[in-house]
Amino acid sequence: MMRKIIFASVLALVALTVKAQDEEEPKEKGFKKENLFFGGSFGLSFGSYTLINVSPQVGYKFNRYFSAGTGVNLIYSSSKVFDFRENYGVAGLNIFGRVYPIQQAFVQLQPEANYTWGKQKWYDGTEYKLDGKIVPSLLAGAGVAIPIGRGAMLVMLQYDLLQQDRSPYGRNAFVSIGFNF
Repeated sequence: MMRKIIFASVLALVALTVKAQDEEEPKEKGFKKENLFFGGSFGLSFGSYTLINVSPQVGYKFNRYFSAGTGVNLIYSSSKVFDFRENYGVAGLNIFGRVYPIQQAFVQLQPEANYTWGKQKWYDGTEYKLDGKIVPSLLAGAGVAIPIGRGAMLVMLQYDLLQQDRSPYGRNAFVSIGFNF
């Protein structure tokens, strides 16, 4: 008896699924400009620690569950620490993929290649220069997309899985806030 109930339930679910598929409107194929989105991060801090971050991104929403895109990282930081001053720069490229298991929550993977450079200058005049170097990063994170008008504010917790020396993200998880339009 139990097998018959399970079989009938499965058969009913399959029939409903097939019927629901028949009722869907035909989907247009090809590129749709309304699926493009623009956004990224922008940050400023001034004082004993100065930070300027301009990191624009462009992406495409392929369907309700998946979007992907690319971006540029431009970061400059300067800090005064006791008896020396440090300047640090980053210029890089990234690609990202986001999966939305539910409408406003997502997981993201973002590989990056960042060119880093900098120098430390001691107040006695001694300088130490960091040679330019390409530093790979692999950011993994999860976040929420909070709707704002025609866009969204993205709040994410991210972590650099590669943990390379001179990574612009350090060794700890960090929160990032950005916007998509």
